[in-house]
Amino acid sequence: MYALIVPASTPFVLLAVVMALSWWEDRILPTSPIEPAEPPAEAPFIPAAPARLPQLLGVESTLTNATPDHDRLP
Repeated sequence: MYALIVPASTPFVLLAVVMALSWWEDRILPTSPIEPAEPPAEAPFIPAAPARLPQLLGVESTLTNATPDHDRLP
């Protein structure tokens, strides 16, 4: 009977640990926000050139090029 207590109580122990850490984070840790001395400088984003997509083949040209000429029906 005592062998079942540890596996059965494990989820509740983990829940208690998470709740305790949450309480500790809210109550014990300092709550004053630390602001940076100056905001980080952002470099402007300028793309070098517009992206060029590859030219896709049409459905008809792909199908007709994939089959040999002797397999085509008249």
